[in-house]
Amino acid sequence: MPDKDLSWKFAEDFVVEPVLIAEARQQSIELGVEPVSAGTGAQLAVVAAAVAATTIIEIGTGVGVSGLWMLAGAPQATITSIDLEPDYQDAARKAFVEAGVPANHIRLIAGRAAEVLPRMNESSYDLVLIDADPQSVLEYVEHGLRLVRQGGIVLVAHALWRDRVADPSQRGESVAEFRTLLTEIGGSTVISSLSPLGDGLLQLVRV
Repeated sequence: MPDKDLSWKFAEDFVVEPVLIAEARQQSIELGVEPVSAGTGAQLAVVAAAVAATTIIEIGTGVGVSGLWMLAGAPQATITSIDLEPDYQDAARKAFVEAGVPANHIRLIAGRAAEVLPRMNESSYDLVLIDADPQSVLEYVEHGLRLVRQGGIVLVAHALWRDRVADPSQRGESVAEFRTLLTEIGGSTVISSLSPLGDGLLQLVRV
């Protein structure tokens, strides 16, 4: 195994995942929903804590793995999570309840993010996590940067898309969307960083 791969594995194994999040992860895998890795989840928690998040939007609820990680870093936060699959959200709601998250700190919206996001208030959120349909990632990032406050952060999970984005021989719509995002993002309105943990985590701070 190359040294860099060993380092990535070491970074992932460094994380001790809380029991309730590990249980949600197992349920996610059983349902065929790909959750963020434990290393990525820990990074979500650190970011949420660093920005002292009180308002979070999550695009792609899954069964609550990423939401639980963000709330571990910012337990005072209120999270609005959007997903097309109400069955997944039912599982996520149960996971939040078991974790002791107050009901008034969770708002789950079942619907298409492209239809829900335009109705959300601009510059009103500390953190936006995008972990949904990769074919729409450019649109979601545009919305995320509109919704997040100045100094807030937009996170894009799976930004390296199964290790295909960095491989020039790889093709496909999802790969192309992420490559376009990584090529075009930047400029005077954001500070950006790409972490290789898990499947890649793009971090964008609105300035």
